[in-house]
Amino acid sequence: MFALRNHHTTVATEILAGLTTFAAMAYILAVNPAILSITGMDAAALVTATALSAAIGSVLMGLLTNYPIALAPGMGLNAFFTFTICGQMEVPWQGALAMVFWNGVFFLALSLTALREKIVRAIPDALKTGIQAGIGLFIAVVGLKNLGIFGDPAPGFFALRPGTWSASLLPPILLATGGILLALILMRFRVAGALLLAIGAVTVAGFFVLSGGEPVTPSPAAVVAAPASLAPLFLEIDWWYPFRHWETAWIAVLTLVFVDLFDSIGTLIGVSRQAKLVDAEGQLPRMRSALAADAASTAIGACLGTSPVTSYIESATGVQAGGRTGLITLVVAACFLVAMFFHPVIAIIPAAAVAPALIIVGALMMRGLGHLDWRDLRATIPALAIVILIPLNFQIAEGIAAGCVLYTLVMFLTGQWKRVHPVLAVLSVLFAIKLGFDIAR
Repeated sequence: MFALRNHHTTVATEILAGLTTFAAMAYILAVNPAILSITGMDAAALVTATALSAAIGSVLMGLLTNYPIALAPGMGLNAFFTFTICGQMEVPWQGALAMVFWNGVFFLALSLTALREKIVRAIPDALKTGIQAGIGLFIAVVGLKNLGIFGDPAPGFFALRPGTWSASLLPPILLATGGILLALILMRFRVAGALLLAIGAVTVAGFFVLSGGEPVTPSPAAVVAAPASLAPLFLEIDWWYPFRHWETAWIAVLTLVFVDLFDSIGTLIGVSRQAKLVDAEGQLPRMRSALAADAASTAIGACLGTSPVTSYIESATGVQAGGRTGLITLVVAACFLVAMFFHPVIAIIPAAAVAPALIIVGALMMRGLGHLDWRDLRATIPALAIVILIPLNFQIAEGIAAGCVLYTLVMFLTGQWKRVHPVLAVLSVLFAIKLGFDIAR
């Protein structure tokens, strides 16, 4: 079924590679509920939703494409869901899930047509890099904020607050620092599941470290239990919210489409090249099916109650372990299903254990800045504007919008208008109108 001989691999190799991939991405079981529960969503149900959506998405990818690429709720997209859509825009999480669902439907339509390539070509590489790096910096800031190092935005900016630090704040910060160092050491020696091991180590250490007279990590009610009920989230969607509030919802949905599309394509190409799955022209033969699986998983994930599901770059660890086929994704799916039975342990993972994963993942997302052409400031400065504005304003959508408008303006004013794709020009006009209304208010 998976053509193992043609890919020069075996069942044992694929299973080992699948376990390696799961270990590398299992941190999402703790991180995703920690971020999304800020919106008021049920934390225990989010563990189930995260695991189920990852399992379904991974199976779809494996069966439709036979690629060794696993899926799960995406980092950055979950932060956008929580802090921008539900936070800054004050959209109820039921309405935000509707935006995710229709984003998945729209993304699926794009994946089945030629519009996908047109949108990808419309956004210059510099802005794509800025979007990825800006979201990465945003995720790192979220990790620091959850530790209490940063206060609340005032307004839109963060302020260190050493004057309000107390004895109870220091232990979690020290634990998180130790977690970051441990993860970096493990990553240096290419240990599979470095982030997962760091989360586990900090969680265990938290049992013995007091903060405010209480252990940083509370004792779990049990180790193994039946999966938490999905009832608080399943199909709890305000389906028509984006249509009733289209004047504010469109930019959020468009941002979801952009980020999801670029993230998915970048991951698919990166992992497939490592696995030598591309053709002679460097193209991925079943790209359309892969993106369709990604888009369908996002829509299904919204129904289950989670933010957009996307392809995971951590799949590269399984490829590095020798995996080459979709059998890997079935192993990953099975692991996520088993993990649901350990939700009592996942539920007590403290912010000090989650923060290292957020900070390191954010840093990894910022590596693309090294590929910017610093000699071309006309493209680089708008990209840097995105990187700076997203965390400072705690607004992913507005940061992307401002960067697109600035890029278009700079190119037109310097006589480089041919570098602006017509699709980007139209989007920039719409973004400028939206930003103008926001400033006027």
